Amino acid sequence: MRLYHHPQSTNARRAVMTAVQLGTPVELVMIDFAKGEHRQPQFLKLNPNHKVPVLDDDGFVLWESQAIMQYLCDLTPGQRLYPGAIRARADVNRWLFWSAQHFGPAVAILNWEHWVKGRLGLGGADPDEVKRGEALVREFAAILDTHLAGREWICAGGLSLADLSLGACLTYTERSHLPLGGFGHLGRWLAQVQTLEAWKTTEPA
Repeated sequence: MRLYHHPQSTNARRAVMTAVQLGTPVELVMIDFAKGEHRQPQFLKLNPNHKVPVLDDDGFVLWESQAIMQYLCDLTPGQRLYPGAIRARADVNRWLFWSAQHFGPAVAILNWEHWVKGRLGLGGADPDEVKRGEALVREFAAILDTHLAGREWICAGGLSLADLSLGACLTYTERSHLPLGGFGHLGRWLAQVQTLEAWKTTEPA
C-alpha cells in the first residue's frame, strides 16, 4: 500500500498520522512540489486534482484525506478511531466535515499569507486577507473551544479521526500566527494531541 504525500502538507499529514496511529504499514512516497511532480502525467493519473495525499492499495486509488483516513480504519479490525456504531460514527463524521469545510479553510488562509507565500517568493502577507483569516479562525476556534469544555477528546468514545484531522490543521500554529490565545480548552486538547506518537513522528521540519 502506497501513500503519496508531502511532509509539509497538513492534509497529507492527517492521513499519515492515521496510518501511524493504526499501525498500518504503508510505503510513503513523497511528491516533490518544488519539482512539479504533482503536475506530471504519471501523478495526474492518480489524482487529477494534483494534490496529496493519494492512497494506492493494490490498484485501488483513493484521494481526499478524510476518505483515506476512513478507509484505513475500515481495513483495520478492532480499531477505535472510527467507531462502527451509527451515532458515534456520525459524530466523528460531523467533525471531519466541519474540519474540511470550515476550520481547515480558515486556518489555510493564515498558513498561506504568513509563510507559504514567502517560501514561494510571492511577497508579503496581504493585511486584508490576514484580517479575514484571523476573524474566521477565532470564530471557529471558539466553537471548538466551547465544545471541548469538560471533554478529553472531541468525540465521546475517546481519541478519534476527528482529533487527528483537526489536530493536523494546527500543524503551523506558531509559524502562521494563528490567533488561538484565550482558548484554554482548545489549547489543552492540542497539547494532548501533540503527545501522540503519531504527531511526533509526522512533525514537519
